[in-house]
Amino acid sequence: MSTTPLGRTLQRWVGAGLIRCCSRTSWAREREADMTTSLARVEAQGLSIAYRSAGRGPPLVLLHGFLCDSRVWRRELEALSDTFRIVAWDAPGAGQSSDPPEGFTITDWAACLKAFLEAVDVERGHVLGLSWGGLLAQELYRLDPGRVASLVLADTYAGWKGSFGEEVARQRLARCERESFLPPQEFVRTWVPAEFFTDASPGLRGEMAAVVSGFHTHGFRLMARTLAENDTTELLRTIDVPTLLLWGEGDRRTPFEVAERFHTSIPGSQLVVIPGAGHVSNMERPEEFGAHVRRFCLSDPGPRGSA
Repeated sequence: MSTTPLGRTLQRWVGAGLIRCCSRTSWAREREADMTTSLARVEAQGLSIAYRSAGRGPPLVLLHGFLCDSRVWRRELEALSDTFRIVAWDAPGAGQSSDPPEGFTITDWAACLKAFLEAVDVERGHVLGLSWGGLLAQELYRLDPGRVASLVLADTYAGWKGSFGEEVARQRLARCERESFLPPQEFVRTWVPAEFFTDASPGLRGEMAAVVSGFHTHGFRLMARTLAENDTTELLRTIDVPTLLLWGEGDRRTPFEVAERFHTSIPGSQLVVIPGAGHVSNMERPEEFGAHVRRFCLSDPGPRGSA
C-alpha cells in the first residue's frame, strides 16, 4: 500500500469509484515522483510560498484557480519550459503555501504575488491566470502594470459580482461556504468533475481529485469571498498590454458571454475558444491550450532573456 499523500488519495478515490482502476498506475508513480521533488519555497510578506519552476527564457507566470494549486500546471511546466522560464506558485491558502490571515483581500494577494515575483527575480513577465487566478492577474496589473508584459486570462471572471451581478455572487459564495464543511470525499464528489470538465477521462478526474482533496478550507473561503466581492469591469477597459482570452467551449462556471464581455472591454484583446474543454481548459485540452499560449507569448515583444 502506498505511504505517500498522493498515493493514499488515489487509493481512496479508487475505493470511492471516482477513479476506475484497480491499483496504483504508472501515472500515479510518475506524478508522485514529479510533484514531490520539484517544489521550492520563498518568503513573501511574512508568508511561506511554495512554487514550481522550469526552463529558461522570458518568464511566464502561472496563477491557478481556487481549490487548485501549482499541480494543475504540470503539462505547461513540461511542454513550455523549452521556450519560457515557467513559474507557478501555490497561492497563499492553497497547496503547500501558508494560509493568509482572515480578511485577506484580492489586493493583499496581488501584493504578496508582487513580493513573490521579486523574490524569484521576475521583474517583468507574461502572466497567465485561470479562473480565480485570472482575477488575481487583473489585480496584479492594476497594482503594478509595469511587471506585466502581457496577460493570458483563461476561463475567468470580472469577479462574480462583475460578471454575474450581486445576487448570483451571493449565491455562489453561500454555496462555497456551506460546502466547505463537507467531508473531503463528499466535497470532491460534488466538485469533480462536473464543475471543471466537459467529458474528463478517469485519469483526469483522478488527477483533479488528488488536487482538490488537499484544498485549504480557510483559503477556499477567502478566495470565494474575493470573487463574490469584486467587480473589475472598469479595470478591463484600462488594460493596455497584449491580452489573450482563452475559453473552454463547454465552460459551465464561466459561460461564453462572459468571455465576449471581456473581449469587448479589453482593447485589442484576442479571444480563442478551445473545443471540447470546460472550466479548467488547460488540463482538459493541454495541447491546444499550450499551443495558443506559446503562439501568443512569442508574438508579443514581452520580456527578453530573463533567466
